[in-house]
Amino acid sequence: MSFGANSGANPGAVDEHVAAVARDGYTIVCDAVQADFVDELVSDLARLEGELGIMPADNDFEGRDTLRIYNLLVHGPLYERIPVHPSVLPIVEGVLDPGCLVSSLSSINIGAGETAQPIHADDQLLPIPKPHPPTVCNTMWALTDFTAANGATRIIPGTHTAPSPDYGTHYDSIPAAMSKGSVLIWHGSLWHGGGANTTDARRIGIAMNYCAGYIRQQENQQLGIPPSLVRRFSPRLRELVGYGIYNGLIGHIDKKSPARLLEASSHGVAGGAADGAADGDETKLIWDLV
Repeated sequence: MSFGANSGANPGAVDEHVAAVARDGYTIVCDAVQADFVDELVSDLARLEGELGIMPADNDFEGRDTLRIYNLLVHGPLYERIPVHPSVLPIVEGVLDPGCLVSSLSSINIGAGETAQPIHADDQLLPIPKPHPPTVCNTMWALTDFTAANGATRIIPGTHTAPSPDYGTHYDSIPAAMSKGSVLIWHGSLWHGGGANTTDARRIGIAMNYCAGYIRQQENQQLGIPPSLVRRFSPRLRELVGYGIYNGLIGHIDKKSPARLLEASSHGVAGGAADGAADGDETKLIWDLV
C-alpha cells in the first residue's frame, strides 16, 4: 500500500501507514524525501565510495555487484537527518513504539548484472516464535527510481505472520516499485529480498533500519560512533542511537541516563556515570514511579 507526498507527517496518514504494516507487512510513503536531499545523498555516497575504496562483497546476501557503506552516521551531518526524518520516523514509532532505536544505517548501491538476493526476514535470527509483535521495522529509501528491472526490493505481502523462510529457497514475490524519493517501510518479519538488476544503471538506496528498544541493535551504535560525534547529535537522535532509557529501566547506568555521560565528558569530568552526573539529574526509573 502507498500514500502520497510527505504523508508521514500527517497524523491520520501515519495511522494508515501503521495499519498497512500490521495488515500487509509493508507500506510505501510516496515522495517522502525532498528531491534536493536525495541528490545530496547520491552525490555524497559516490564520494564516500571512492574515498573509502568500497568494493562488492563475495557472498549472495550482500551481493557481488553491490556496493554497501555501513555505519553512515560517522560520515557527516548529512546522514544525521535520515533517522529522524519527519515523513518516516512517526510511522516507525507507530509500528514499534517511541522507544525504538537505530539498528543500522547503510547504503545499498546495486550494480548492473546483480542477481536477486535470497528471500529472508530481517528478524529471523532472533529466537522468538512467530508470529510475534514487531521487534524490527526497516525502511528503504529510494535514491533512484526502484523498478522491477533495476532491483527494486522484492516482497511477499502478508508473510510477516508466517514462520521464517528457508534461506536460499525460491519464493514468488512482487517488486516494491517506487519513485525516487519514496520510502518502503516494512515489518521485520516480512519475507523480502533485493531484486536482480537487469539494466545498465545502478539502483541506489538507503537502508535505514530500526529495532525495538529492548532488542540488540544490528550495528553497535555506542561503540561504532565516537561520543564526540554523538554529542553534536540532536537529543532525539541521541536517544535513537541508544543514549536513553527504554520504559523507565532498560539501558540505565547507575540509575542515570547514559546521555549524562555525554554531558559529563563534554565538561571534562572523569570517572563513572555517577561522577559529575548526579547533581540535578532528575532521571527516575520505573520503580520510582510505581
